[in-house]
Amino acid sequence: MHEELTDPVAAVAALGEPNRRRLYDFVVRQPAPISKDEAAQAVELPRTTAAFHLDKLVETGLLTVVRRRRSGRTGPGAGRPAKLYLRSEQQIEISLPGRRYEAASHLLTDSLAEAGSTGGPVREILDRRAYAWGTSLAGQTSGGVLEALADFGFEPHEDGGSILLGNCPFDSLARRHAQLVCGMNLCLVSGLLDGIGAHGASARPDPSPQRCCVRVDQTPSSRSPSVSR
Repeated sequence: MHEELTDPVAAVAALGEPNRRRLYDFVVRQPAPISKDEAAQAVELPRTTAAFHLDKLVETGLLTVVRRRRSGRTGPGAGRPAKLYLRSEQQIEISLPGRRYEAASHLLTDSLAEAGSTGGPVREILDRRAYAWGTSLAGQTSGGVLEALADFGFEPHEDGGSILLGNCPFDSLARRHAQLVCGMNLCLVSGLLDGIGAHGASARPDPSPQRCCVRVDQTPSSRSPSVSR
């Protein structure tokens, strides 16, 4: 499993510009990639203005570029391939607070599929896969425990010798299937901690209706350093 690199906030904010939104809507409705000239004519914008906004949509991950010779000719004299725009394959979502329901669905369905093919216990497979995903997420952060948990959307804050997680990325699922989803979440956090080498930090169940069901305990050596003022 992997996380997309696109900043979803920047991507959605890009559509706040009216001309950019019109260009995006036009491009994604077409059955084939579109040139900037076609897009400019369709939304009645100058060619240079359309090109600027289309390239901004590419930068934010909403569109992608392909280069093709539309004439079908190849070889010398065929001309340069045209720069064409089409919808990006990336899926961009924003949820406040942060939720990871698609990731949970992949974990659950992959675990069911493995259990169906191997006969193994679904819960054990799910927990193993969640732990492995947590360790893989560790490669996407360069900070300590708090930073790693924040990057995933847990909204962590220190509480004495512990870290409380203010947000559950799987909130609605956990409300309906607490034992299953909270166990998966516990393994995920454990994998994340082990993946970043957080010695002295450990995850344990601590259910609460106001926050995530996992608490991270820290030894003094594993806590974030205080900031001198």
